[in-house]
Amino acid sequence: MRGGTMARYLFTTWEGGGHVQPMMLVARGLLDRGHQVLLLSDACNAPEAALMGLPFRPWRHAPSRLDKMAASDLLRDWEADNPAEGIQRLCQRIIAGPAALYARDVLEALDSAPFDAVVTQELLFGAMMAAEAAGVPLALFCANVWPFPTLPGLPPFGAGMAPAAGEQDVMLHQMVAQTTRMLFQSGLPDLNAAREGLGLPPLADLFDQIAVARRIMLATSRAFDFAPDPLAEPFRYVGPYVADPVDAGGWDSPWSPHDARPLVVVTSSGLYEAQEDLLRRIIAALEPLPVRALVTLGPALDPAGFPGAGNVQVVARAPHGALFPEAALFITHGGHGSTLRPLMAGLPLLVMPGLRDQRDNAQRVVARGAGLMLERDAAPEKITWAVTQLLEDPGFREAAGRLGATIAADMAARDAEGALEAMV
Repeated sequence: MRGGTMARYLFTTWEGGGHVQPMMLVARGLLDRGHQVLLLSDACNAPEAALMGLPFRPWRHAPSRLDKMAASDLLRDWEADNPAEGIQRLCQRIIAGPAALYARDVLEALDSAPFDAVVTQELLFGAMMAAEAAGVPLALFCANVWPFPTLPGLPPFGAGMAPAAGEQDVMLHQMVAQTTRMLFQSGLPDLNAAREGLGLPPLADLFDQIAVARRIMLATSRAFDFAPDPLAEPFRYVGPYVADPVDAGGWDSPWSPHDARPLVVVTSSGLYEAQEDLLRRIIAALEPLPVRALVTLGPALDPAGFPGAGNVQVVARAPHGALFPEAALFITHGGHGSTLRPLMAGLPLLVMPGLRDQRDNAQRVVARGAGLMLERDAAPEKITWAVTQLLEDPGFREAAGRLGATIAADMAARDAEGALEAMV
């Protein structure tokens, strides 16, 4: 406790994949420092919260998923035909459409107990306006690279763009950012309607809602990100919060301890992303290679639908931390945690990105020479070629080791808890 004073923190998030566990880790850290916390989230996150000892309340008015299967997904952003449609879905289904419902749940929690701060995932604008209406200090917690066109110096989010290398790149980045900002304004009428219901004045720009936050915490590694220097206020890098899921279980290798073939680990998103065909092509690509491979599917897919090969095992889940010492390569969709954790183990990556921040994470890997990126529709032969290159060229592993060491240093120094204590 900072200065020996106990504080109360209300955390709010939604079931959208890899950003849930990092917020839980911060909440657990504050509990361990003697503070009180309450987590508001989808009902399906209650079991994990219980395993971590976190007081939990499901959304009562806002959308609340009961499971993590495809049918209950709020965004279904794998169905979007283009980025503009993806942004529209995000505004309609998370940011603005249900903002009044998220605000209602947050205000009810604030009425039930005196909280000193609200800490919300960066897409829950309804939680932001509730904190504003209640006069409670607000912090945003972003468990990946920043997704909005509001942080000067970062390449535009979503397209996997590298930092500007010249005036033409700067102009391109500005054009993309302006277009993105304009597309997000489709949510402004719904957002202002929700604000009116709370007695708050209307906004001229959707992103003006973010200005309420006293802290915006980027829970990634400054060494991994394309970090602007200096970082604009109120942004702070607080280091990555990544770990195996608390319910990941144990691991018994199906291979002999004397099997000298390199181990290739394939990770799939914890969300459904229409990734069945991709995983089958990866399995087909690995089958002819002199490797052993483990494909981990996550909760959204059934292993019965993915017959392995003689050298490929398909499982629902496995603790990746137990696999790092034995692995030679990770093939990943490019989620934040699925990218940083193998890098910290010094492992090169083949990234085949799809949604959200995945292409941006892939660009950060490729730019440092720590892996390769293939498009999601790559043929098995192309995947076979990339795996062979990554296994045979030691430069990839050396670059992954250098990048991973800097990420690990940022993780060792992480302190979102301290940033939140300082805020209140």
